[in-house]
Amino acid sequence: NSRMDKKVETILQIASLDKQEIQFRFGNLSIHSLIEKAVDTIDIIVKQRNGKITMNLKASEPVIQGDSEHLFNLVNNLLDNAIKYSKNAPDIRVETRNERNGVILCVSDKGIGMTRSVQGRIFERFYRQASGNVHDVKGFGLGLNYVRAIVEAHKGDISVQSEPGKGSNFEVFLPFNPENENEHKSG
Repeated sequence: NSRMDKKVETILQIASLDKQEIQFRFGNLSIHSLIEKAVDTIDIIVKQRNGKITMNLKASEPVIQGDSEHLFNLVNNLLDNAIKYSKNAPDIRVETRNERNGVILCVSDKGIGMTRSVQGRIFERFYRQASGNVHDVKGFGLGLNYVRAIVEAHKGDISVQSEPGKGSNFEVFLPFNPENENEHKSG
């Protein structure tokens, strides 16, 4: 039931994002606190599968302007995918570092990975990878669409690097203050 409630909530949030009806509550928050809370929430599932989550929170300036509820959901969705797409014991790494104008959050796994063509589509609504042993994976293909929408609402960027059989690395850039950001330039 709680899983279904979460999916329904995500659908409603995406519909609201489409209509630009979501009221974001931007305030100062530590991305490290949100990550730790999300890892605590999901750690029991990882341990049940004999996996581990390693945190390497190196950002010396982790405080940004953002919506804590939506950013928590963003981190939670990335962790949830890392677990879902790990065939064996999940081995997940969560890292942060600073860039000149914001924070980079990386969530990496050693799961099934994906091809370039799949990488080009994973942020589409309802898209789900159709090859490999993915038929076991539950979901509606909404999580990464929601993640991208939240990143965009915070004037950030998201990218993925992945290879089949070698896992995936999601990198999210979040500016310190989205009101002052026009565009993120990696470097």
